[in-house]
Amino acid sequence: MEMPKLAQSRSAQNVAGKGAGPGPALGRVSDQAPLMMGQGEEGDEEEAWLQLRPVEPLPSQCCGSGCSPCVFDLYQRDLARWEAARASKDRSLLRREETQSCPSKLSPETFLAFLISAVDRLTKDTYLVRFALPGNSQLGLRPGQHLILRGTVDDLEIQRAYTPISPANAEGYFEVLIKCYQTGLMSQYVKSWKAGDTAFWRGPFGGFFYKPNQYGELLMLAAGTGLAPMVPILQNITDNAEDETFITLVGCFKTFEGIYMKTFLQEQARFWNVRTFFVLSQENSLEQLPWSYRDRTHFGRLDRDLLEELVGSCRRKPFALVCGSAEFTKDMAGYLLDAGLAEDSYFLF
Repeated sequence: MEMPKLAQSRSAQNVAGKGAGPGPALGRVSDQAPLMMGQGEEGDEEEAWLQLRPVEPLPSQCCGSGCSPCVFDLYQRDLARWEAARASKDRSLLRREETQSCPSKLSPETFLAFLISAVDRLTKDTYLVRFALPGNSQLGLRPGQHLILRGTVDDLEIQRAYTPISPANAEGYFEVLIKCYQTGLMSQYVKSWKAGDTAFWRGPFGGFFYKPNQYGELLMLAAGTGLAPMVPILQNITDNAEDETFITLVGCFKTFEGIYMKTFLQEQARFWNVRTFFVLSQENSLEQLPWSYRDRTHFGRLDRDLLEELVGSCRRKPFALVCGSAEFTKDMAGYLLDAGLAEDSYFLF
């Protein structure tokens, strides 16, 4: 999509064109000069307004996660504000009012700069990145909400959605789990990060808001970095002694070595109300796994039969949370319906 081009002032062209040809009678010069000057000023004013016109986003600037407001929503809002200001010739209408809808200094509409304090490589293609918050402040996200990251690669602006995995009450920092792909544009940007760099985020976003004891049991189905939105929800439950929600977390990975956050998941599995299972698509020998994983690991893929078995083993009627690739999410939605869950009994991140 091409960036909008500023229109050339036709009024200015007309004024310049009137310099050709025979001049007016001497007695009428003073009558026409103010008119010509007014047309020139009008052209300059028009050019000035066109320069203030908001630029339509490129497709790469949309993260595709259904955020509200989307970058295209912001463009339409700013365009309407510009058109109203232009019609009334009042530039003060272009000023934005600061949002008061978020519990922190985050803004869904404006990207804010955060300092990168640490970059840890967890696997060959996955990074855990820590961002600093001023003083002992908190990010202010509710469990399950996500942020939008803005990056620039080869002069192309891109935006992607990521869910912080740090506890909601973490002070002075937040952490994000990011998987990089060989051909991914955002991956190229993330791979360049080092401590001391700055990254830009806006948010929060998300349509799932967890409330303690809202569900009898949560069935969490996560593929790869789809584990990210499950982590703060899981920790929020186990940190609350009054929350008696059961949790069955199913993590789908290629290999045992590729399982993210093993220590954290082992600690969580010690709680009376938490069970963890793993589905490994590229492993085939139980002997290669630690003893503590052998009785809760399945080889292959999370298919319809296995999911029905997991739903049937839940101790209470489950509400399912699903996060992974588009294909994984689509498959799980169909399998959950086949397993007897209604469409309002699951949420797809």
